[in-house]
Amino acid sequence: MRLLRSTDLALRVLMRLAVAAPADTPTTKLVSADMDVPYTHAAKVVAELQHLGLVDARRGRGGGLTLTERGRAASVGAVVRTFEGDGDVVDCEGASPCPLHTGCRLRGALRRAQEAFFASLDPLTIADMVADPTGPLLLGIPRSTATESMS
Repeated sequence: MRLLRSTDLALRVLMRLAVAAPADTPTTKLVSADMDVPYTHAAKVVAELQHLGLVDARRGRGGGLTLTERGRAASVGAVVRTFEGDGDVVDCEGASPCPLHTGCRLRGALRRAQEAFFASLDPLTIADMVADPTGPLLLGIPRSTATESMS
């Protein structure tokens, strides 16, 4: 299974914020530069994370992004489900419906595999994802040049 870019970015934003020092409140612009993704894409993902109550985003001087307690405790499986949606892995009833739709066993097998994938992620939290050795690695990633220009 391949994750959508927005799902991948959401997880990386949450992990990045999970290792941030209390005074470190990066902006969406900085996060997008650090992760080398378009600002508009990062802004959409951050808006959804804020809507879910996982991230607090403040504007203006002293503003920026912080991970909420709910975000720190969020299930990776729940985040992935939210961003991926609950649709089937294959679209059997799409624009040109599959002629095997009524008797196909593949659709059910793929659905069970998808649920097993999500279930394996359910017990993991964002806090779990930044435990050693990942947290220190995240802190060691060089900041973008946007950091230097904002200082």
